[in-house]
Amino acid sequence: MIFAFDTFKPHTFVDAFRFMADNPALMWQKTVEHLQISGAAMGIALLIAIPLGVWLGHIHRGSFISINISNIGRALPSLAVIAIGLGIFGIGKTNVVFALVVLAFPLMLTNAYVAVDNIDPDVIESARGMGMRPHQILLRIELPLALPLIFAGIKTAAVFVVATATLGGIVGGGGLGDIIVNQASYFLRGVVAASIAVAALSFAANFAFALLQRAVTPRALRKGLRSIEPDVSTGVVEAATA
Repeated sequence: MIFAFDTFKPHTFVDAFRFMADNPALMWQKTVEHLQISGAAMGIALLIAIPLGVWLGHIHRGSFISINISNIGRALPSLAVIAIGLGIFGIGKTNVVFALVVLAFPLMLTNAYVAVDNIDPDVIESARGMGMRPHQILLRIELPLALPLIFAGIKTAAVFVVATATLGGIVGGGGLGDIIVNQASYFLRGVVAASIAVAALSFAANFAFALLQRAVTPRALRKGLRSIEPDVSTGVVEAATA
């Protein structure tokens, strides 16, 4: 049996937007599935990585653990994690969510640790001198100062997760990846249409978390937001801020 796939032509992008207009229900359904998968992975990673990273940073221990977990997590290809997960979770959304959690967790953990661990020691000593207890220092001093760095890591993880969730189409996980990997049914115009939608969602996630990052940042620190963007090669934010 021979499968014939159409090739890219100058009018392919026009055809892609026509595909969106002709199939709004399909695009909406797959977009919602894509967001559900990404949201579930982000939520699980947040619940585990942020508290752990903040606690390790607060006690100023665990740098070896957080950095090496980050390196291991980033070294694992998401497709390989999905393949490993087939033996545990089988085919479906659970396997995809697991792989995306493995992708997002190291970014959030490392940035949360770095954010709290690198708070100016003089600020902490001043808080102790005022009679603050450790939990008060964490909640009133360290967390507010660390939030810009923490959210910068969350923003990067969100973009990575939304973009990588397309791999779900390979194992029946749903989302826009279902269209991208099924050129035989949706043709190239469908593949391009779904790819444009994924790119738009990634930009939207970056913009939304950038606004949230600015909203939670103390006004005195907002001028330094541009200087705490993550290194795109590592996903880790530099600790030095104004």
